[in-house]
Amino acid sequence: MGPHQLAFDLPARPALGREVFFICPANWLAVALVDRWPAWPGGRLAVVGPPGSGKTHLAHVWAATARARLLPAAALPGLDPASLPGDAALAVEDADRLPDLGPAAEETLFHLCNRLGAGGGTLMVSGRNAPAFWALTLPDLASRLAVAPVAVLEPPDDTLLSAVLRKLFSDRGIGVGPEVIRYLVARMERSFEAAERLTARLDVAGLETGRPVTIRLAAEVLAREKTDP
Repeated sequence: MGPHQLAFDLPARPALGREVFFICPANWLAVALVDRWPAWPGGRLAVVGPPGSGKTHLAHVWAATARARLLPAAALPGLDPASLPGDAALAVEDADRLPDLGPAAEETLFHLCNRLGAGGGTLMVSGRNAPAFWALTLPDLASRLAVAPVAVLEPPDDTLLSAVLRKLFSDRGIGVGPEVIRYLVARMERSFEAAERLTARLDVAGLETGRPVTIRLAAEVLAREKTDP
């Protein structure tokens, strides 16, 4: 691709299997709690952490084991709780958005809690923080979720951030050397969200210039991030 051609930031296809979920001190306690299924107290578990921390990946790992249905919280208002078997396994992602989705979303999740609780099913909810901080307007739902065990995905350490960068580059089909990973980890914002943003920008920069992702290209992209976050 020539230097004047346009590159489109096409979404990467993430790998979400257990074999590419990296366990380290930042997340092993959360993984251990998820792995206790189906022996979750009350049949419920909340998985919480910052954006891009691996909540969706962990939900997919669990869903593959439990044959669970994955559902975004935004889909709750249009869902009939009776359409789900009482013994089903369900993960509701971004459930901390419930207060912004209107009363119907909270009412649906409340009825799902009751249906799964009575039928021996299991429910995972995910969000940026614990359900006790979600400002839910339905007291009965708030009380049910507040007692659920909380699996916390902590901000990444060097080991996990390096593994996440390697995975994100791999999802985009980009080969990078270990020296590039070390360079980025030492200088980037320490968050999963930043890792996703940075790999996307490096992908685009490499396509636009026809250059491989090297330390030099990484330095240029990091410098642009400081002036154009």
